[in-house]
Amino acid sequence: MARAFLLRDEIAVHAPIERCFQLSTSIALVEIELHMRPVRGRTSGFIQAGDTVLWRGWKFGLPQMHESLIDAFDPPLFFRDRMIAGRFASFAHEHRFTPQPGAATLLSDEIRFTMPWGPLGTLAGHALLVPHVRSLLRNRLARIKQLAETDGWRKFLTPE
Repeated sequence: MARAFLLRDEIAVHAPIERCFQLSTSIALVEIELHMRPVRGRTSGFIQAGDTVLWRGWKFGLPQMHESLIDAFDPPLFFRDRMIAGRFASFAHEHRFTPQPGAATLLSDEIRFTMPWGPLGTLAGHALLVPHVRSLLRNRLARIKQLAETDGWRKFLTPE
């Protein structure tokens, strides 16, 4: 049985929930965060329910591909992307947006993944991928906060 890894993080953002949700669904922003390019499916704009995105790039000195399906979509409160092809045995990322007092938004992310290759995959997951994915998650949340709370959002979204 493959070991499941679970990573959670959250951040309070002093910006409208709709802005936070849109930034989170921006293909251009995800491309910057992942350092990978969308090459098939939705390759620009904003993800929607049922979209797929095939990402290609390099990680750990190796060519990588990761294809995601947006299998749950409830704007502006929630969406989930799930890997349908790639190097993980399984990978799912849940994005939650909760309105807070004072026009703030709580962004809560949860990532679950398993690795192929039995005990070797578990070791690689624990030693390499958990720190890498945790860093990507924290950087993503911090970037959304920074953009949403300043005029930086205007680069990725049309004026509200």
